[in-house]
Amino acid sequence: MAELNAVAKRIHNVSPEPIRLVLADGDSGVYRMRSTEFFQREFRGEGVRVDPADDADYRLVTSDDGDTVMLGRQAPGEDGWQLLGTVTAAERVEPDVGDEDEDEGGV
Repeated sequence: MAELNAVAKRIHNVSPEPIRLVLADGDSGVYRMRSTEFFQREFRGEGVRVDPADDADYRLVTSDDGDTVMLGRQAPGEDGWQLLGTVTAAERVEPDVGDEDEDEGGV
C-alpha cells in the first residue's frame, strides 16, 4: 500500500491544536482543525483560521493521487469554495509563554 501524505499526517497528528500551514506561494496562517480524517489514502480536514481570525470555513483535501494537500476557503454568504493553494508545510504552533496553564510547566 502506498504511503500516506506526510503533510496530511502531520496535520492530523497535531490537530486539534493550532497548526501553521505554509502554502506553495509562501503565504502562511495558523488554523485550528475541527476534524481531520483519512479514508484509505484520502485526507480531509475542516477548521477555522485563528491568525488572523476570520469567520470563514477552511477545508483541506488531498489531490486525487494523494501527493498534495490543498487548502480551500468558503466565507459566509459565498457559494462554493475558493482554492487558496497547495500546503507545503505544517508546523505545530507553540503556545506563548503567557498562554500556558500553570499546571503545565508553571512553578
